Amino acid sequence: MNTDFSRILTLLRRERGLSQKQAAVDLGISQALLSHYERGIRECGLAFVIRAAQYYHVSCDYLLGCSPDRNGATLLMQDLPEPEQAGKGNVAKGGTSILPMLNKKLLFNSLNILFDLLQRINCKELTASISDFLTVAVYRMFRIVYNVGKKNDQNMFNTPKYLYVSKSLGAMARAEAEAGCLADDLDGRHLVSAEGREEANITTGSLTDEYPLFATSLLNLIRAAEQSLS
Repeated sequence: MNTDFSRILTLLRRERGLSQKQAAVDLGISQALLSHYERGIRECGLAFVIRAAQYYHVSCDYLLGCSPDRNGATLLMQDLPEPEQAGKGNVAKGGTSILPMLNKKLLFNSLNILFDLLQRINCKELTASISDFLTVAVYRMFRIVYNVGKKNDQNMFNTPKYLYVSKSLGAMARAEAEAGCLADDLDGRHLVSAEGREEANITTGSLTDEYPLFATSLLNLIRAAEQSLS
């Protein structure tokens, strides 16, 4: 059994506010055996996986760590909401500060330009490297926000709290280096075509002309970033 199973099994019990003793009774096993399952000391059979999935109202795929969706759904591009629709199905709760909304718009608008340019450059390796970097960056910041809640269970994550910072920094550095090599063609593979490089020719004027709704956000983001570096 993989380590995801023991981690998620523990997380689900704690999210329900159940003691290990109560969960063991409900699942029809001893507390000692459940403790072994949650600590990854022993492997369980398929029957227990199914029973636990039914008990916690999740899919077996989620319980085994094969899907991040509790229902075991596979994420398809057409299922993802557009960034502009982010507030329509996810109503914010509390808080009236304008700063988070302003920063979100700056980031969303800037990412719209970034990924449109990547689509025009049409280099899947470059897109993958940049996406990997941004994915880990968002993951890092989400974990920091998650840690604000002192009751939040660290079993939500597979990478331990004391390891994720160094591991994610390494992953971001690797992704950035790969993207830089591709952009400058340092490995000599010429994966970015001549047409793609032509598409990447940019001026502040061309940004404003081609992205009239988003260019101001990107230019302000660049200025804010460089001010933080000085």
